[in-house]
Amino acid sequence: MTIDPAVLKVADAVGALIESWGFKRNMGRMWAVLYLEDHPLNASDLCDRLGLSTGSVSMLLAEMLEWGAVKKAWVVGERREHFEAETSIWKMVSRVFRERELQWIRNASEAFEQASQQAVSGDAREKLIAERIAGLAQLSQVGSTLLESILQGASVDSLPIKTMGELARAAADPKK
Repeated sequence: MTIDPAVLKVADAVGALIESWGFKRNMGRMWAVLYLEDHPLNASDLCDRLGLSTGSVSMLLAEMLEWGAVKKAWVVGERREHFEAETSIWKMVSRVFRERELQWIRNASEAFEQASQQAVSGDAREKLIAERIAGLAQLSQVGSTLLESILQGASVDSLPIKTMGELARAAADPKK
C-alpha cells in the first residue's frame, strides 16, 4: 500500500521532532502514521508504509508500548496484533517529563548540592566557582519546580528563570 504524501510529510516532521527530543526518528514516524489512521494497523502494515524491516518495527513497537505512545488494539476476526496511537499528546509528553526530564534535573540538582558542599571559598576564583555552583543548584531547583508545576497543570511564572539569568550575568561580571 502506498502512503499518502501528506501523511508521509507529517510522519517525517514528527520523526524529526521526536528525534530532537532524544528518541528514535522512526518512533515519531510510526506514531504519526498510526495517529493519522482511522483504524489500527498490524506490524506488516507498518513495515510496508514506512519501508522498515520486520525487526525494526518489532523493536520500535516494543519501545513505544513501554512509553505508552502506542497501544495494542483488538480487531475482530484478526489473529495478528494490531496497534493504534495514543491520541492524548499531553499523556505522552507528561510521562516523558515525569520519567525522564524530571529525573535528569533531580540528578543534576543532587550533583550541584554535593559540589556546593565541596566547594571552598578561599581566593576570588574559588569564591566565583562556589557562587556559580550555587547558582546552578538554584537553577535546577527552579527547573524542577517549573516542571512539577507544568505536570500538575498549574500556571507557570517564568520570572524566576529570567532572574536567574540576570544574576548569573551579574556574578560573571561584577563591574556591570
